[in-house]
Amino acid sequence: MARHSGSFLLVIMLSQALWAEEPPSASLHDLSLPGVNGKLVSVLGEESDSVSVVCFLGSECPLARLYGPRLDALSEKWKSKGVRFIGINSNSQDSIEDLRIYLNRTGIEFPVLKDRLGTAADLFGATRTPEVFVVDSLGVIRYQGRIDDQYQPGLSRSEPEREDLKVAIEQLMSGQKIAVARTEPVGCLIGRIRDAEESTSLTYAKEISRILQNRCVECHREGEIGPFALTDFEEVQGWGEMLLEVIDQKRMPPWHANPDHGEFLNARSMPQDEIEQLREWVRGGMPFGDEKDLPPPVPPAEKWQLKREPDLVLDMHSRPFNVPAEGTVEYQYFVVDPQFEEDQWIVGAQVVPGNRSVVHHCLVFIRPPDGEDFRRVRWLTGFVPGQLPVDLPENYGIFVPAGSRFVFQMHYTPTGAQEEDLSQLALLLANDEDVTHEVATLIGINRDFEIPPNVSSFAVDGDVTYLPDSGKLIGIAPHMHVRGKAFSVDVVRDGERDTVLDVPHYDFNWQHFYQFVEPLPLAELKGIEFRSVFDNSEKNPVNPDPEQYVTWGDQTWEEMALAFFTVAIPRDQNVRYRNTSADSVVSVSESEREEQATKFVDQFFGRFDRNKDGKIVRSELPIAMDRYGFRELDRNRDGFIDPTEVRHRADAEFRRR
Repeated sequence: MARHSGSFLLVIMLSQALWAEEPPSASLHDLSLPGVNGKLVSVLGEESDSVSVVCFLGSECPLARLYGPRLDALSEKWKSKGVRFIGINSNSQDSIEDLRIYLNRTGIEFPVLKDRLGTAADLFGATRTPEVFVVDSLGVIRYQGRIDDQYQPGLSRSEPEREDLKVAIEQLMSGQKIAVARTEPVGCLIGRIRDAEESTSLTYAKEISRILQNRCVECHREGEIGPFALTDFEEVQGWGEMLLEVIDQKRMPPWHANPDHGEFLNARSMPQDEIEQLREWVRGGMPFGDEKDLPPPVPPAEKWQLKREPDLVLDMHSRPFNVPAEGTVEYQYFVVDPQFEEDQWIVGAQVVPGNRSVVHHCLVFIRPPDGEDFRRVRWLTGFVPGQLPVDLPENYGIFVPAGSRFVFQMHYTPTGAQEEDLSQLALLLANDEDVTHEVATLIGINRDFEIPPNVSSFAVDGDVTYLPDSGKLIGIAPHMHVRGKAFSVDVVRDGERDTVLDVPHYDFNWQHFYQFVEPLPLAELKGIEFRSVFDNSEKNPVNPDPEQYVTWGDQTWEEMALAFFTVAIPRDQNVRYRNTSADSVVSVSESEREEQATKFVDQFFGRFDRNKDGKIVRSELPIAMDRYGFRELDRNRDGFIDPTEVRHRADAEFRRR
């Protein structure tokens, strides 16, 4: 882009002349823009022998925030070697004050200029933030595109595999030809006010503001997780084209269930007719309309959205967790002791993030007292942006044994600045006599798998082994890690199989609980089966290493095939648990429990005690069980499992059933 036609330059000169702060420009070297202090600054600088890195940035774009500190570090590294960094903000929705806040938040020290008319964006051909251009001393663009490949919309690697900008600068400064001169930028579309492509009678005041209030504003307002607000016309104008992009790509609203299977109370979606109205309005030039047609503003959200004021509020930790400015934050776990000396019934629970800008989601589980050994982990509640707390029906409660603790699973997303979070859990308690139905969690799990390298679709099947013979299935929460690709649940009735949940594009970043509009009667079900599908290929952009065999494990570079099934069981009935694999009813008598436990031990040693020496060492177990189950079974930590230890586990399991 060293030269431009005369007609194009004439357009640039005339458009710049309309605004006194941006004088006419005849080339990249002549382009000047005002900084945050109002003074004009030359985009490419005054020194004829310098190399410039021009960075198009947006104040509220999540990736521009994340990359801000990284760009500043590169600027510091190269400024003594004749490389000058300059930032440009061409977003119509970003004010000078927004720009100041952005600079303070990201710590950027190099100049950032305001391109009010979008002239610089047009001249460079910039379309997104962040997008960078490396310009040599002659004003020739030598590199254009992304900074590196760590982040994509909704996805992030733990570290970049290719640092495109850094490599381009190194190659240019060493006199080499830049090997990759252009990459696709990743980030937010630059907010532009464009001329109307077609006529429309739709206006922001009358139709569009109401659509946004109903579908988006819950998260996209001040103080919520959304990176920008959609409560102001000028903001919405600037984000108009980006809204269409994320909706068309089905990234927003965040919901991943196939609408052909199951109806869910907490479904997040935008009807097609509303999408088309938004599209028509954007193409029609995004007219405002008449102010008197505006709806009342959405009131600020109440902190607690429970039926009454909470009986108990617990902090997730004794001090806030520090969230770094950038990078990938592994799941954080915090264990909280509520000091329950007696059994408790919880009839309402809500997580409130301490810092909504960084809390992507939070799940809270009930961990039984030390020494009480049972597999049925109890899910209590969770926070996912845009979803209200699960509202238990009247007289339904979650049982918490005395001495239990709560485990917070926290997922944080860095914002480009160091942040703190201290989330809270609020509880509503009830008396024993007021609870008619116990809300419990069944687990569908398969730990015994090994995903081969370089496979794009590897299925792992599992089921819920024991089902209550009464009660209802309220909802499902699937769980896999970053290789998770798809998930589905089938229920089996007499001679029939019905898919009740299908997640064709599983996203590790969104841990949804899918709550049925009509709970499913458990008495009708012969079984509940699930399928987890994994992508361990190089086509999976967040795959840590496609060359590895992958087994069960807690870390994100390992995998889980797991689902939590929330059920409500009547307390006034003698509920029994059916063994779905044997299609029989599990007896609750002590003698039969004894027989089942003995049989389990015999089968376990028959399968795994390869040398028949009466003990099992790690090498005799499958990889997945070695990693996950060995420590659980080896109670005395002597390095092998004996029949007494397996019997202890079996007794606890069958007592629970």
